Amino acid sequence: MREAKYQTIVYELQDDIARVTFDRPDVHNAFNDIMISELIDVFDEIDKRSEARVVVVTGRGKSFCAGADLNWMRRVKDYSYEDNLRESLELSDMLYKIYASSKPTIARVNGAAIGGGTGLVAVCDIAIAADSAKFSFSEVKIGLIPACISPYVVKKCGEGQCREFFLTGERLTADKAQRAGLVNKVVALDELDDTVDQFVNQLKSSGPEAVTRCKELLRNVPHMSYDDVKKYTAEVIAQIRMSDEGQEGMLAFLEKRKPKWNE
Repeated sequence: MREAKYQTIVYELQDDIARVTFDRPDVHNAFNDIMISELIDVFDEIDKRSEARVVVVTGRGKSFCAGADLNWMRRVKDYSYEDNLRESLELSDMLYKIYASSKPTIARVNGAAIGGGTGLVAVCDIAIAADSAKFSFSEVKIGLIPACISPYVVKKCGEGQCREFFLTGERLTADKAQRAGLVNKVVALDELDDTVDQFVNQLKSSGPEAVTRCKELLRNVPHMSYDDVKKYTAEVIAQIRMSDEGQEGMLAFLEKRKPKWNE
């Protein structure tokens, strides 16, 4: 097992599963500039690891992530525009780094995900939440807006529901978050790990390169014209069919056996 030392997160790579845990339970895993920088670093590291097949993101203790740390916000309050912009860009970079990871990501939502913490749920591919988890886009309650997380939440929940959630800042139950599309599955807290493991195994049974290219499709296709998308998608499937993984997958299917990556 590989384990890297960070101040605000715990990173472990055991066999083919990477686990990233927010490790500030005393402040409900609220993030600050250090955590943002460390998350950027750890997802760069994970992308380099060919053996890593799935990433599980969670929080230590009772909360997933309570959003921005209050002590960090006290400093930010007095920043110049330039300093605010620099740190906001860093936050945007961190969110996109997780969203665009070449590895499939699962948010193991063990407790409250508030403000930017809800954004960390949205940037993951799949979110499994304990039925006791709570969610909120609470920024408007303190005169702010959910700016950097908005692209990812709108993608998952749609503009109509985000108009309600962003403008009211209401507290959402796990069930309502699931109905909105923010969460994929809601289970009892004591079933959370078994359910995450089930999704991990499903993801590991798929071709690693195919999963990566599927994530690229999901990022690219919605922004393309129909003429562009015809060419792009035809090229992608032609490339995959010719790849070693595609050849092995088709041969395994025809021979009625498991492909090598799933043996």
